[in-house]
Amino acid sequence: MVEDWRNGGFGLYIHWPFCASKCPYCDFNSHVSASIDQRRWGHAFVSEIDRVGRETAGRVLNTVFFGGGTPSLMEPEVVAMVLDRVRATWTCANDLEVTLEANPGSVEAGRFRAYAAAGVNRLSMGIQALDDADLRRLGRLHSAAEARAAFDIARNVFDRVSFDLIYARQNQRLEDWEAELREAASMAVDHLSLYQLTIEHGTAFGARHAAGGLKGLPDDDTSADMYLKTQEVLSDIGMPGYEVSNHARAGAESRHNLIYWRYGDYAGIGPGAHGRLTLDGLRWATETPLAPGAWLAQVEAKGNGETMRQPVSPVDQATEYLMMSLRLAEGSDPTRFAHLSGRPLDRDVLDHLEEIGMVTVSSGRVAATAEGRAVLNSVIRELLV
Repeated sequence: MVEDWRNGGFGLYIHWPFCASKCPYCDFNSHVSASIDQRRWGHAFVSEIDRVGRETAGRVLNTVFFGGGTPSLMEPEVVAMVLDRVRATWTCANDLEVTLEANPGSVEAGRFRAYAAAGVNRLSMGIQALDDADLRRLGRLHSAAEARAAFDIARNVFDRVSFDLIYARQNQRLEDWEAELREAASMAVDHLSLYQLTIEHGTAFGARHAAGGLKGLPDDDTSADMYLKTQEVLSDIGMPGYEVSNHARAGAESRHNLIYWRYGDYAGIGPGAHGRLTLDGLRWATETPLAPGAWLAQVEAKGNGETMRQPVSPVDQATEYLMMSLRLAEGSDPTRFAHLSGRPLDRDVLDHLEEIGMVTVSSGRVAATAEGRAVLNSVIRELLV
């Protein structure tokens, strides 16, 4: 019997935890450090690739993703060292996608050309806003003009470029967001990741909000209108939402993130990286230490950067699959869900959700509508009862 993960593919995530500064809204595992021994980090990544490679021998690797943090602060020689070992470890797909995240403040044409020479073929840029006042409020180190210039450099080096924007910002009106969306789409971009500003506990924004700051955040209705306007504007210009927060022209979807959403296997390497690996017929969840120094020391001392590896039960796999796949416009395969969980989705619940316009059921797929994706957590709760 074909193992379930093969429905989604196999990817490698590498976490570079360092940034030039910590953004006040960010709850990712990112750190500011005055001194980084990049060669030492490169050797640790290579050691972990060797370890995971022994466990997954014979697989075809579909994608590599350098996330962070700010991976564009990595020396190109370190990226090349890592990708050389990746190619020596796995058979790579003919269309291997290698993505690196970058911030406009760390863009330099020579460095980008060196990344491309090392094998990076897709860039994901953290632009976040095209308005200088909002960039300052978000704690970004670049201006809107620098972001546009950085994008032009990236477009001249890489065939595939994505960038991120944050909406529902302070004092942002619906018409402001629509204008910004149209400008972003006009920049010859083929992929956009669009995230609503959320105030996370443990961030500088979280503390400021708890103290009564961050005035002018849009209310829930306005934020929902911004989400629906996003779907409308980008669908009209040929960049439909293939996932809740992601839009792309045909063929430009993030193949690495599709592995997550289609519930494939992925190895997570680096501090705070998570993974899902199917080994000897069991699916395992993996975790690593959050602190960069702790992860690095553990890899060097033990030859293994994981802190946790535990089996994921079939029922939990089914839940994870549904939660991830319903984020996609293509939706979920109910047969696959039933195979994992040992029970089918409730037909009465499906009928009800279809009647009220939250899902469609056709051609052997269950998919959330645009309205359903706007309240996806509620839809998933109904289906999992």
